[in-house]
Parts: sequence; structure tokens; C-alpha cells
Amino acid sequence: MTPSLREDFIRSHTALAHPPLVPELRLWLAEEATALWEASEATLDEAGVPPPFWAFAWAGGQALARFVLDQPETVLGKRVLDFGSGSGIVGLAAIKAGAADVLAADLDPFAAVVAGMNATQNGHYLRTYSGDATALRAQDFDVILAADVCYDRQEANAATQWLRQAANSAVTVLLGDPERKYLPSDEIQSLATYEVPTSLALEKATVTATQVWKLSNPNFD
Repeated sequence: MTPSLREDFIRSHTALAHPPLVPELRLWLAEEATALWEASEATLDEAGVPPPFWAFAWAGGQALARFVLDQPETVLGKRVLDFGSGSGIVGLAAIKAGAADVLAADLDPFAAVVAGMNATQNGHYLRTYSGDATALRAQDFDVILAADVCYDRQEANAATQWLRQAANSAVTVLLGDPERKYLPSDEIQSLATYEVPTSLALEKATVTATQVWKLSNPNFD
């Protein structure tokens, strides 16, 4: 599927909206989770396209974006990687907070398209990378922001292993996560907690307590 067809699909199945915890941004988001999931299955399964995680402002992403906007010194003037970027909400928050450069990376090629669309909608330019972010050199970044990456055992293991290596290389690694099952709880420090308005279809709660965590660096912490 070409980028233009992906953009057409996104426009057909999402609408512009302000994430509840990050009203500064306006993103292409799904209005109803089930309908988009069914449309994705019917239209995209045969092409081997992943589920449309990019179409939602997940709790971890909203919390991490809010933290970056409220604590701009976290990214000000720095090279930032939005790891598992989805909609690009965290990367866009980093741009608004004054990051020198931001790369939004996600396995799903739809994420690169929607992140670019969301950047344009908010008057920004956002570099995107469609592929496995663990193939990137962590040392090329000063700060790595990763939201909602600990929901699946296999993916969480691969992600946290790479993120640990990044933290051990003196890169600041922050996670946005509502204490999902595979969060590496023995290696993190809580920096902030947010009550994030969420959809029952996604989080099984209308408000989800979500924290921003710093991944420990045993060489410096």
C-alpha cells in the first residue's frame, strides 16, 4: 500500500481531535475503537498490516507528552527519539517543548504517515522512521521517549533490552506507562503521575492513572 493510500485510509477512518490531557495538539484519532479495528481487519489483513495502534492517544503517550510540555528542560535543545511513536503525540510534544531534533520511529508504516499528517496539522515538521527502532544507534540521541511499549511480552522484552542499553550509555530514557504487565518495575523511578481520561474500549476505565518513569542507569544513578 502506498503512502497516499495510507493517508486516504487515515482520513476516512479518523477525525481531528484534541487529546484530553494534551489539548495543545490536534491529531487524527479514531472516534470509535471497534469500528476502526473492524475496518482495518477487513481492508488490511491480507496485506499483513498491524492493528491500528497509531489511531489512538493511549494513556502512556498522553502522560509522557504532558510531562514533556510541562517540563520542557527535559528535551530543550536536545536530540530526541520518540520510540514506538504511534500517532507521534510524544514527538510533537518534544518539538513544541524546544527539542533540537526529533525522530518518530515505529514498526507500522501507517504510524509514519499519520505522524507526518499530525505534524503538518500542528504546524511542525517531524522526521519519521518506519522500521525497528532497536536497529538505530541509541548514542545518536540525548533523550529517548517511549510510551505504551510494555503491553506485549515479546515486544516489551526487545524494547526494554535496547532501552536499558541506551540508559547504560548515558542516554536519558523516559517511559510513559500505566504499569502494564511487562513494565520493568525494578529498574525505574517514577517522575510524575497523571489521571488520564481514557476510552473503556481501550483501557477498560474512563480514567487511567499513568506514570512517567525514568529508566535507571546503574553507572550514574
